[in-house]
Amino acid sequence: MEIRAFQDADESGVIELWGQCDLLRPQNDPHTDIRRKLAVGPDLFLVGVLGNEIVATVMAGYEGHRGWINYLAVSPPLQKQGYGHQIMEHAEKLLRARGCPKINLQVRTSNVQVIEFYRSLGFATDDVMSLGKRLVIDQPQQPQR
Repeated sequence: MEIRAFQDADESGVIELWGQCDLLRPQNDPHTDIRRKLAVGPDLFLVGVLGNEIVATVMAGYEGHRGWINYLAVSPPLQKQGYGHQIMEHAEKLLRARGCPKINLQVRTSNVQVIEFYRSLGFATDDVMSLGKRLVIDQPQQPQR
């Protein structure tokens, strides 16, 4: 798998993959999320490509205190073949190069399979509560004609 930074032409393939991996939520417009990421640390938005197909993604971030992982996805038929490990290792390498001391991520508690995946990478449950406050209500983008 080739791992590289996201390119504009990747958008539809990335969003399709996120849908296959059940990462899309009504409150988060994926087109808007992509634009936001490209405005802040676009080199930390990675795609994994086999042939011409996007088969993995990860959106990493670092604000000087903690690194964050979002939108980790691997094509369902290719899961459990090491692609998730590969793209996470690449993201971790980029975060380490920036001086990042720790990575945080959030997983829905019902997503047991993904929790076990992250544990296999050395992640552990932190004794914290995740709180959130929505500052902007995303409006789904209308398809361009």
